[in-house]
Amino acid sequence: MDGMLSQEEINALLNETGGSDTAEQPLSDSEKDAIGEVANISMGTAATTLFSLVNRKVDISTPVVSTATWDDIVAAYERPCVFIRIGYTVGLDGSNVLVLKEHDVKVITDLMMGGDGTNTSEPLGELHLSAICEAMNQMMGSAATSLSSMLNKMIDISPPEADVVDVTETMNGAEIDSFLAGEFVMISFRMEIGDLVNSQIMQLYPFSFAREMCSSITKNMEMDTESTAGQQEAMPAAEPQPTAPPVPQPQPMTQQMEQPVMPQQPMMGQPMAQPMMGGQPMMGQPMMSQPVNVQPAQFQSFAQGLSPALQSENIDLIMDVPLDVTVELGRTSKSIQEILDFAPGTIIELNKIAGEPIDVLVNGKYVAKGEVVVIEENFGIRITEIVK
Repeated sequence: MDGMLSQEEINALLNETGGSDTAEQPLSDSEKDAIGEVANISMGTAATTLFSLVNRKVDISTPVVSTATWDDIVAAYERPCVFIRIGYTVGLDGSNVLVLKEHDVKVITDLMMGGDGTNTSEPLGELHLSAICEAMNQMMGSAATSLSSMLNKMIDISPPEADVVDVTETMNGAEIDSFLAGEFVMISFRMEIGDLVNSQIMQLYPFSFAREMCSSITKNMEMDTESTAGQQEAMPAAEPQPTAPPVPQPQPMTQQMEQPVMPQQPMMGQPMAQPMMGGQPMMGQPMMSQPVNVQPAQFQSFAQGLSPALQSENIDLIMDVPLDVTVELGRTSKSIQEILDFAPGTIIELNKIAGEPIDVLVNGKYVAKGEVVVIEENFGIRITEIVK
């Protein structure tokens, strides 16, 4: 019909409306330096967090900030990779995308599961994506904390979202995040995890988000400069202090004695007594130490026990304290793969033989054995043995 737009015209209009990042001016050298410093501090904190998760040494190189397009991502990652989208909910408005190789995600997942990082033969699945999302949630959470102290304001992120993307089949990054359809800021790192991982990871920013960070850093630096200048202006100039006249030193008094007395050495741990002259101690005059009365300390004997009446009174104080009583039918151990295979109707074999006494635990402490009984419509337990 006349007056109706075709699908191609609609797509062209949408691209013109949402492609404002493509018209952005390239970043200046000062803006690149600011973004690189933020990324360096943030990823350094994230590397420390990743070390605690995988129990391996993690090294992340100095970031390299540049401008890129989706074609650059396709050239760098020829096989399926993992895109992790992280949005900022408090303090900053925008999102960024982390790009990891498929092999790196498998190694990190295996290490988080307690493996040695060599179990990478299985195809990438939901378990790997959940594990890498949890790792990135903790890593970028700690990075947001560092960014909060740098920008002097609260920064918070949304839970990460991970997707497996074949960059050779995806025509443009708009399917992942709209800013990837045009030019964007790319921050490249070299990540090493022990001798298992040595590859490049990327952090992708829209221009608007990068410039917002630069503006926040500049504003914070100006506030710090003004605060420092204000403190210096408010500080009064130091006035020269008048020089006090020299104080004459008192001359030592001479004592006339029939026989000269040699000064005694002070006892170990006792201060040397000094003579007084006009309420002030005289310096330079050795004095004899005064006798000290030393006696052994006397303590009350605790040999006598508490009276039965007092013991009964104390135990009554805790008679109303509630305790959790648990009846354990049995236990077993299953691997993660077996648990993932659970479905309605699955039968789990326990380590108890049919007819064997049931364990009774109080606050997790094994105290008795018993047998299962039925009381009207409820199950019960009849105590058959008290564990000593």
